[in-house]
Amino acid sequence: MGGALVQRSVAAPLLERIVSNRRVVITGTGLITALGTGTEKNWQALLAGKSGIAPITRFDTAKLDTRFAGEVKDFEVEKFLDRREARRMDLFAQYAMAAAELAMQESGLPVGADKANGYEPERVGVIVGSGIGGISSLEEQHKKGLEKGFDRLSPFFIIQMIINMAPGLISIRYGAKGPNWSPVSACATSAHAIGEAWKSIRLNECDAVIAGGAEAAITPLGMGGFSVMKALSSRNGDPAAASRPFDKERDGFVMGEGAGIVILEELEHAKKRGANILAELVGYGANSDAHHVTAPAPEGEGATRCIRLALASAGMRPDEVGYINAHGTSTPYNDANETKAIKTVFGDHARKVAVSSTKSMTGHMLGAAGGAEAVISVLALTRGVLPPTINLTSPDPDCDLDYVPNQPREVRVDAAMSNSFGFGGTNVVLLFRRFK
Repeated sequence: MGGALVQRSVAAPLLERIVSNRRVVITGTGLITALGTGTEKNWQALLAGKSGIAPITRFDTAKLDTRFAGEVKDFEVEKFLDRREARRMDLFAQYAMAAAELAMQESGLPVGADKANGYEPERVGVIVGSGIGGISSLEEQHKKGLEKGFDRLSPFFIIQMIINMAPGLISIRYGAKGPNWSPVSACATSAHAIGEAWKSIRLNECDAVIAGGAEAAITPLGMGGFSVMKALSSRNGDPAAASRPFDKERDGFVMGEGAGIVILEELEHAKKRGANILAELVGYGANSDAHHVTAPAPEGEGATRCIRLALASAGMRPDEVGYINAHGTSTPYNDANETKAIKTVFGDHARKVAVSSTKSMTGHMLGAAGGAEAVISVLALTRGVLPPTINLTSPDPDCDLDYVPNQPREVRVDAAMSNSFGFGGTNVVLLFRRFK
């Protein structure tokens, strides 16, 4: 027993030193949402207050209570994948591959090729998740099995459906031989992916990680399932105004789809290769409400603890945060409870910090939401502009913070927080800082 105590006393300072000496920066972003394909296209649409929400075009919605969503309409898979290769992938994996390619192009991350400045393949990881995965492939193959027999299924069905094929395919494309896996935590999935990537670099397990998430659940099963739960807005007469976080007329979330991917690198490696550093990821909090499978904990108790965890991990005070990209789902419970959590943690500063929900424009991208909103938070830091919360016309008295209503705001902030909360009571908070 004494030996174990000695080992722990020696190991603890070493672990502390390993964690504290390795800083993690963002050098590339890939963003695909209902607003378009590509980070810049999305950013311009966000600043214009454009909604990506419209009637669903992919299938007959006549029997559904909700008949609209945030479909990605400009995605051309041939720009990213060989047509034959694409046919073997579910749409969510196509989005993941495309967003990873966009992020890699921006980052210029060299894996193995450049011996002087490149990364050892074994030190580059891929952590990319999805909340639901290949649901369209599941629907298609189930129908085929019923009609033609289950011996007639596609031999690619299983690899189209399973979630970890997204990071698997990305790792194969870029030769990344480090950790390769998928978190699955509903709407917190890709925020978990980015947070765990941060930890793997801080703990000296990796030097670079491709991280984020993808989702493509705008299908009959996906829409039908959320619709019968009464979780979705039913504002069919005005889809563009349906996602209205923090507004007293909000009536549910709006389904979105797409992908959000970031490239994370250990600072000294990034500087050595001359990378363009966009921002630094300085904090990560993850916890559980332990309360209910869908409803948030009363008074935002779980979110409150999670925000405090992220701040503590960054060694930051609440008043150092200038912008929060809220989870902001446009549901009655989430928006009120998230507001309470922010007020509890930030105190008097809660009235000064700018908060916005970009889900008002993209819809809720489920497992891809945290990745997309991490990208948007980084852009807010680097561009000096805060994206708005659109459709906020009738403020809810219980939601009484500065939600950057309807118009973007030019303001320089030094730190931005991104909140992601999911079914099952799972919470994640990421904290980014302007790189200095």
